[in-house]
Amino acid sequence: MREPDGFREFVAGRSPSLLRTAWMLTGDAVSAEDLLQTALARTWPHWSRVRQGHPEAYVRQVMVRTNASWRSRFWTREKSTDLTSGSDGIPPLLYAEQDRSGQIIDRLVLMDALATLPVRQRQSVVLRYFDDLSVEAVAEIMGCSAGTVKSQTAKGLARLRDVIGQDTLIKEEL
Repeated sequence: MREPDGFREFVAGRSPSLLRTAWMLTGDAVSAEDLLQTALARTWPHWSRVRQGHPEAYVRQVMVRTNASWRSRFWTREKSTDLTSGSDGIPPLLYAEQDRSGQIIDRLVLMDALATLPVRQRQSVVLRYFDDLSVEAVAEIMGCSAGTVKSQTAKGLARLRDVIGQDTLIKEEL
């Protein structure tokens, strides 16, 4: 099968951002890479149609749905313990040049807290705050109503506040 026009450029240009989203959804670098690769492979056959619209939103939707199905199907799935991504397990692409050790610790605490959320809450929080998408965009990606996104986000943020023990998390305007 011939490579679709523009697919390679899309993958090269958008993979870092999509990989960050996948990492936030899965909680580990190896699973994030698998999730992104699977989403891109599922996008490939539909590229001629997808590229006319919003290809990044389409790939995010595939990642969200795939992640949800993996979480329910592979509840006993083994977890990678290889920390080759970085000394703390965070993929290097998530580091900004100005990062300090306190910020890295904050990220690890946040990732642990995110891991406690049910899949729909985690998806809504990640897409709203880490990908900075609107409620409507998240609803379209998740295949639900805007009200569901708002309630899942509110519940997820409340849970994060409880787990982290801070009232300093971002508050959404409901």
